[in-house]
This record gives sequence, C-alpha cells and structure tokens, in this order.
Amino acid sequence: MTDLPKLHIVVLMGGWANERPVSLMSGEGIAKALEERGHRVTRIDMDRHVAARIAEAAPDVVFNALHGVPGEDGTVQGMLDLMGVPYTHSGLATSVVAIDKQLTKQALVPRGIPMPGGRIVKSADLHQRDPMPRPYVLKPVNEGSSVGVAIVTDEGNYGNPIAADAKGPWQDFAELLAEPYIKGRELTAAVVDFADGPRALAVTELKPKSGFYDFDAKYTDGMTDHICPADIPPRIAELCLEYTLTAHKVLGCRGTSRTDFRWDEEQGEDGLFVLETNTQPGMTPLSLVPEQARYAGIEYATLCELIVAAALRDHAARSGGKDG
Repeated sequence: MTDLPKLHIVVLMGGWANERPVSLMSGEGIAKALEERGHRVTRIDMDRHVAARIAEAAPDVVFNALHGVPGEDGTVQGMLDLMGVPYTHSGLATSVVAIDKQLTKQALVPRGIPMPGGRIVKSADLHQRDPMPRPYVLKPVNEGSSVGVAIVTDEGNYGNPIAADAKGPWQDFAELLAEPYIKGRELTAAVVDFADGPRALAVTELKPKSGFYDFDAKYTDGMTDHICPADIPPRIAELCLEYTLTAHKVLGCRGTSRTDFRWDEEQGEDGLFVLETNTQPGMTPLSLVPEQARYAGIEYATLCELIVAAALRDHAARSGGKDG
C-alpha cells in the first residue's frame, strides 16, 4: 500500500502531558514497526531541549507520537514548521482548533455535524450552582483520553451543589466545558489518509465493563470490550463514517484522526452526536485506529507508513508555504 524509500525517522514520544504513558507505548510500537520495515529510527523522549535533539538527529521526517499538550495543540507543530522538518499528523492550525473542544464545535456544527450544546464555566462557580440541569458532563477544554472528565448526576454524586472538597477536574483547571449528558452507546470511527485521499475505516462500539469510557477503561487491558464493526443499524454506521470523514476534512486533519460519538438509540438518527475529533489517536496495542485498520486489512506497520507518507506528501505540497 505504500511505496516509501528507506528513511531516517525520529519517533517523538513521551513529554510531560497527562497522557505521557500512552505516548510512550504508542511511540515504542511505532518505532519497532518502522524498524521492521527497514527504516532507521531515532527515539526521542521529548524534553525542553527537543528542538536541538531533533536538529542533531537530522531526520527525513518526525513521527509525532505525542498526546496532549504541547505535542497535540500546535506548539510542537509550530516548532517543526520553523525548523522545516516534515512531521506526521495534523499541522499547526488544525491542531490548535481540534484540541479545543469549543473551537471544534464552532468549526463543525455549521457544517451540519451534530454536537451537544455546552458552555465554558469557571471551576470556582461550580461550588455555588450547577451550570445546567443534571445530568451533565464536565471536561477540560483541551485534554484528551477522557482525562479529567466527570459526569454529574441527579443523585448528586459530588454533592449538590458540588462540594469544595469533592474530587473532579475542577481541582486542576480554572475553566471547564459543561455539556448535557447524552445517554446511550459509545461509538468511534477513524480516518486514514491514502495517496488518493482520506477514507473512513469502520465504526467501533466501546463497552466499558464498569463506569464510563475513562482513561483507565481506554488503556487497561480487559476493562472495555471493543465491538468492531459495531452492531448498529446501517444508517447510523453510515452517518458515523460520513461525520468522521467530514470532520477530518473540515478541520484539515492529516495522516489519521478519530472521531468519537454518543448515540441514544431511542432517538434514532436524532440521538447521534459527535463529541470530539482526536488528531493524534493512540497507537498502543489497545488503541482503536490500529484495530480498525486491521479490520480494513491494513497491517500495523503499513498504517505507520501510510501516516509517514501523508506527512511527506503534505510537506512537498506546501514547501516554502504556510501550514494549512
């Protein structure tokens, strides 16, 4: 599926975000797969001297396996743009918008993609009153992997109003995004860029064995069942793939992306909502993009090479120009 020459590839991983352990797992898997295909790989665990370390390595391309800030929010992308080094996944502008859940809504909803309403609230105000009727969801505006997500229910599981000593994302973030809680099923779909354009791969249903699909459920073996392809009506699957591909294109994603959904089957098509689009999905053994790629007949190493190839095509197309 790929026609890559043998390259020197820096796999950039780790860093200091909450998702560091996931990034290290992703990065090591990617590095081994690329080495198996005959590429020379330099592993870099990102620190404050990362620019100098990349310059010293002088790679043909950087495989950005970072998750969260600053690897997924445009910071690293801007650095690599200034260095003139090709890199995988989305560029600066896309990364800035996609990691911010509120900016993502502003980009996607006008294009016909249904997303839950919501608003930004000050964490301190939560101890005075609810921002909306319960149940609702509180989440950081720019974190991934369900980091810091809390579901506030009618039963007052954090107190009513939320107690000052209750444990939740309000402890670590000055502002949060509050959204109505959408009951129902957790779905996700991935897109991969091929030489002839992006393709949506499949829809997976995620069934946590307890609680909701939080960080532990995502990355602890045995805590969540993945049903791929999801056992859902054909029209719902069609809409998931359509919305996922549209989000990938509208946001300007590159290489791969994954869009997450909630579906209230009692409401049919009207119960399907996009939650977010992830521009740098995990590539661990439990991650969803590699799983959907396998379902589509794409080996893990081939998936890695497809992502690298997309980076090189984009860099060649805009060499000397601005990031789109």
